[in-house]
Amino acid sequence: MRVIAKRTLREFWESEPKYADSRSPLEAWHDEAIHADWKTPQEIKAQYRSASILKNNRVVFNIAGNKYRLIVAMDYQRQACFVKFVGTHQQYDAIDAEEYDGYSTHKN
Repeated sequence: MRVIAKRTLREFWESEPKYADSRSPLEAWHDEAIHADWKTPQEIKAQYRSASILKNNRVVFNIAGNKYRLIVAMDYQRQACFVKFVGTHQQYDAIDAEEYDGYSTHKN
């Protein structure tokens, strides 16, 4: 699976010292994702039981023991996932996860 883009994840953990603890879990998720061969949402759920499957081929992953949220848009046919959001629970609660088309709201 191609992840577009790891840079977005890196920018989040580097944006503020208080987000530095997200680096290792985000890197672990990235490493697992690039080696995955997900063809359906059910295959993601089999690997990540706490993942939430949303409309518009969106998937929400809980990161760092559910401290952070990661939203990706999946393209199963092209074997790609597009990072749409990475942030805290508070930031996640302020967006529409099924429609949000930015990258991150880590401005708080």
